[in-house]
Amino acid sequence: MSRKPVHLAVYDTLADWEPGYATAYLARSGHEIRTVAAGSPSPETVTTVAGVRIKPDMSLADLRPEDSSLLILPGADLWDTGDDLAPFARTARAFLDAGVPVAAICGATAGLAREGLLDDRAHTSAVSFYLAATGYKGGERYVEADAVTDGNLITAGPTEPVAFAREVLGRLGAFEGEKLDAWYRLFHDSDASAYEMLES
Repeated sequence: MSRKPVHLAVYDTLADWEPGYATAYLARSGHEIRTVAAGSPSPETVTTVAGVRIKPDMSLADLRPEDSSLLILPGADLWDTGDDLAPFARTARAFLDAGVPVAAICGATAGLAREGLLDDRAHTSAVSFYLAATGYKGGERYVEADAVTDGNLITAGPTEPVAFAREVLGRLGAFEGEKLDAWYRLFHDSDASAYEMLES
């Protein structure tokens, strides 16, 4: 049985470093990564914060939860400068309502907070007061941790792309148990002894 693709949201000012570990190692474990951008009927080319241009695979308007195994929402400056990315947060709601996982990091967590998706779920972000500024009602569910998984929702702050990837890889079964722990120790802690476990 073939796997459903993983969908990576892309938009102008996307923080290049945040989804990289997750998407690279999902792809290495056999998951197809498809990029999704706003724009209809065809998606618009986007430019990341590093100036990298991405031609998306598909338009957000055509994305359906039932066709996906995961939606990844990276951070971007645009999450904090207006409502341009609100459609991605609404899509995250549709995914979670359908029981399909969503992984949000950095500014994307603020977008989910504004959408009300963090009010009743454990979560994390850059710092608690960053999310508090959105006016959301989930402050009591904020967790001081590198990354947090609550059911089908994964959240992390901007300095934790490796912890974010660990949760994503574990959620989709790319690595499990000792191998997942070894992957994290290698890339987070530079523990060379973990390499042998990964290669076994």
